[in-house]
Amino acid sequence: MEHVYGGIVLDPAAPQLVVNARTLLFSWLPADPDAVAALVPAGLPVRPDHQVFLCQYVVDDETQTSGFGAYSLTYLGVSLDGAVSPDGETPAGWWTHYLASSPRVREYAAARGAPAAPGRTTVEIRREALVAETWADDVPVIRVRGRAGHTSHTSHSGHHRYLTHQDGQVVVADYPYVAEPVSPFEIESVEFLAPEHPVYPLRPANPLQVCWGFYSPRVSFAYPARPATPTEPPAVHHVPDRRARSGLPSGS
Repeated sequence: MEHVYGGIVLDPAAPQLVVNARTLLFSWLPADPDAVAALVPAGLPVRPDHQVFLCQYVVDDETQTSGFGAYSLTYLGVSLDGAVSPDGETPAGWWTHYLASSPRVREYAAARGAPAAPGRTTVEIRREALVAETWADDVPVIRVRGRAGHTSHTSHSGHHRYLTHQDGQVVVADYPYVAEPVSPFEIESVEFLAPEHPVYPLRPANPLQVCWGFYSPRVSFAYPARPATPTEPPAVHHVPDRRARSGLPSGS
């Protein structure tokens, strides 16, 4: 089915490209591992540490996308055990929440199995102070504070693998990306501000234990054209690791 917004038709089977998104991506160990595991369907193995990931990004201008227009997005999920991206190392993830500011993006993502819902995200840096906030129904639900330095000549590229449910099947798709991470980079705090919101079970443990992550003012990525629909979790792909040149932690 095609979806029309503002005269633009988006076919959910077609690929889409986004360039130069301001992006924060990292993971942590949760306060309530059992609540995290309950968000993942039976049959998909959760990592023993129940690692949670969060991505908050902003696309400032419609010229940065092939059809989405300008928008902001926050997605969260749970890292899986025994299922990795094509680099052979980065854990695959189950999307639990997907809060997008654009109806066009929500319709497109929902047609691919993402748990899309309304929300908006801001990512701001003043000097080296990073603040990223996610809002749902005009209520702040997540606030991240950290430190972000400057980009260098270092780039990081690869694929992220995300799993969703669609028509009763598990859908797996690999999203290619290129990022220019900043250095130094540090997450100082992660606040889940609305205990009544469905994202609250994913809140981090206290003290905060960040596993990996990066901030980049320029991340480019693509939604693939035809995600596969396996009935079993994807197997490990033994592909030579490209991560060494980036200096970034595993999983970014």
